[in-house]
Amino acid sequence: MSRFFGWLRQLVCFTAIALFAIQLVSAPALATSLYSMPQTLKSDTWILDEAAQVSRLNEGKISKSLSELAQATGNEVHFVTIHRLDYGETVQSFADQLMELWFPSPEAQGDQTVIVLDDVTNNIGISVGEKSSQQLSEDIAASVVSETMKIPLLQGNQYNQSFLNATDRLVAVLSGETDPGPPAAYDDTVDTERTFATADETEATRGSSTIVVVVLLIAATVIPMATYYWYMSVGG
Repeated sequence: MSRFFGWLRQLVCFTAIALFAIQLVSAPALATSLYSMPQTLKSDTWILDEAAQVSRLNEGKISKSLSELAQATGNEVHFVTIHRLDYGETVQSFADQLMELWFPSPEAQGDQTVIVLDDVTNNIGISVGEKSSQQLSEDIAASVVSETMKIPLLQGNQYNQSFLNATDRLVAVLSGETDPGPPAAYDDTVDTERTFATADETEATRGSSTIVVVVLLIAATVIPMATYYWYMSVGG
């Protein structure tokens, strides 16, 4: 009888492992919180693409433009993409919190601009330091996130175009040039490298994961029982 309970415990253990594997496959992505973000920002970090929505090619272009802006004017712009916020958090409050986290003092915040995009909702928040706000006014800042960045997102989630457009406009404004305003027309010629799975690829991955989980579950149930009956028949 003791041997039976020993095998029963093993069966329960294997089943628990299989159920845990199912949860890992089916669980949604964890929400982003302030504590999951880098607690300090490196001086050469211009775009923090946590949601993996910007191609490497365009990330390089954006970083180059923003680095040159910082060297020429002292104004710094930092883009952040995230995937899902904690419950009750807004993308605007998150942008403000990142500004305070990375640039704790009013002096440090003065020439900084932090822009955060949540790719689940495509909502965008912007936090502008006091010095930068002398050129990047509240109206222009609102237009950057609601028009310059938002329009490409409404036309097929074109994240690369959205960030490139915003970079061009912000560089112009923060360099003291005339505000070019939001783009008059959508430009679909931007170079992109696909950073997302197609529907077919997602379905294929989901199907493969389901098969693996089913096999694990069957194995976790059948193998201990078969081994137990074999052991009992041999020792019987």
